[in-house]
Formats: sequence, C-alpha cells, structure tokens
Amino acid sequence: MSKAARYLPPEDIKQVSERSDFKGAWLVFHAWATIFGSMALYAIFPDTLTFILAVLLIGGRQLGLAILMHDGSHGVLFKTPKYNAVAVQWLCAYPIFSEMWAYRKYHLVHHKYTQQENDPDLPLSAPFPISRASFRRKAVRDLTGQTCFKQRRAQFLAGMGDPSLPLGTRLQNFYNRFRGPLLMNFGLFALLSLVGKWHYYFLFWIRPFMTWQQLILRVRNIAEHAVVPAQDDVFLNARTTKANWIIRAILAPYYVNYHVEHHMMIYVPCYNLPLAHELLRRRGWHDSMEIQPNYWDVLKMATSKPDDGSRSGDGRDATLFAGINGPIGETK
Repeated sequence: MSKAARYLPPEDIKQVSERSDFKGAWLVFHAWATIFGSMALYAIFPDTLTFILAVLLIGGRQLGLAILMHDGSHGVLFKTPKYNAVAVQWLCAYPIFSEMWAYRKYHLVHHKYTQQENDPDLPLSAPFPISRASFRRKAVRDLTGQTCFKQRRAQFLAGMGDPSLPLGTRLQNFYNRFRGPLLMNFGLFALLSLVGKWHYYFLFWIRPFMTWQQLILRVRNIAEHAVVPAQDDVFLNARTTKANWIIRAILAPYYVNYHVEHHMMIYVPCYNLPLAHELLRRRGWHDSMEIQPNYWDVLKMATSKPDDGSRSGDGRDATLFAGINGPIGETK
C-alpha cells in the first residue's frame, strides 16, 4: 500500500496523479519568460529598483528550474517520458549547472530514508536549530557569492577527476562532465550578445545564481525538513509552508512549498500539489500535518538556539545543498 492510500481514496489519488505535457511545457516556458522578461524590464527602465527586482525574480526562477528538474527526475513533469528525459535535462538542469540523472540517483535515496540515518539530506536539517548569528553569517556568505564559489569550485574539481591524472585526461573529463551545462550557458550568452546585451549574462544570470538563488535555496532546504516534529511520520518529517504570490515569485516557485504532499505522493507533478493539499484538508488530515503559516515563522524556529559565540558548522557550505546544485555526476 502506498503512503497516500492510507489517507486518500483511489479517485483522489488518480486525480492528483494526472500528468500533462501542456502544463509541464507551460511551467518551463513560464520560467524562461520570467527570466527574459525581467531582463527586458531593466533594459526598458534601467533603475536601481528594476535591477534589484530582476535579480530577485531571476534568482527565484533559477530555483524554479531546479524544482522543474526535480519533477523531471521523478518522471512526472510531463506526461510523455522523453520530454522528462530530454527537455528537462537541457532546459532546466543544464542551465543551472546541474544534471538530472545524477540528481535522481541521489534524491530517490532521500525519499527512501527521509530523516533517517541513511538519508543523504540529513546533514542539511540535522544541525538545526542554530543561532540567529550563525544564520546571518551564512546569509552573508550566500549573498556575497562565497557559498556559490565554494560549491562550484568543488563541483569543477570533482568533474576533472583524480589530480594525479595527466592534465589532458582531466580536461577531457571536465568536458565530458560539463559539456551540456557549458553548451547551454554559452547559448544563453550568445543569445544575449545577439541583442547587444552580452553583459546581461553576468549581471542577470551569473549574479542571481551566485547570490539570491543561494540564499533562497538555503531557506527552502530549512523549510522542508529542519526542526520538524518527528522523523518517521509521513505527516511530520517534512513541512508544508504557506506562501502568498509574492513569496512564490521570489522564494518558493512552482509549488515547492507543498513538501508534505510531495513526500506522501512522489508521483504527483508539482502543478497538482495544491489540489493534493486541498484534498487532504477535505478528508480532515490537515491537523495531523506539519504546516506553517509562512517562511518567517519557520526561520524563527530554525534560528531559536541561543548564540554562544561558536562558529561550529559555519564552514560547511562547500557541500551544502548538493541535492540541487551539487557536483554533476556526483551523489554526495
């Protein structure tokens, strides 16, 4: 019996399990339309406010591409399997320097052993709660690009392979591992160059990726499994966090906030998670679920530890968040 079958009737499960090529394509299109639209907004109205807005929106959609890659790794974003295998890889994973199949191998272990000793994501949630001072230090590293630099450095070195290998072999390893991401990022650079905005690649693709996207990726990870009430209860070892349209735009794209529902039904596409949430409410299960009213309340719980002046754990960001943007071909 599946996890959801204990709580929802077959007709509900069938309804939320419906997959759609149109809806999957629409979300991918929406992500890229928002990215290019944000750049266009700044090009038309160049101002500090539009610059900041563009960085926030694009960073949010970069995380959105990671979420769509996540759905593709489960084989549920599109109804047609080859779209999950090809379109998601090239249009969602490669642009953000990730790789869907390596992520899938890693991620399915997380679902099998959620919050248990063998969960590869346990190090992301186990240290919490932390102090507010510790979180501030992490946020500063995120927003100044330090976290991303450490991650990418580790990723690229891992992609080259054993340092004792000949340089030519290591460069070939690097090309084999990263040719997809390199091609997609070069294509994005070339496209922006064609419209006379080559520098936008660095201003509005690399900058958000290295800064805002890093911080919201951290917050998302905290919200999903940190300081949850239980470790072995499907309703309590993950968290659903309510989000208004502003938060969905810049921090919680494509229904990523419905995490209890996702863990209950990993075969449900992200665009059906709000319906799954509502069906569980109608069946009277919301009171049994870990649901928080907003991300601010989650962060308050996650940073409730008194500050003792220690910086324990502050140097772990090089491997933090390997689940989405970790070394390509590596499973952490």
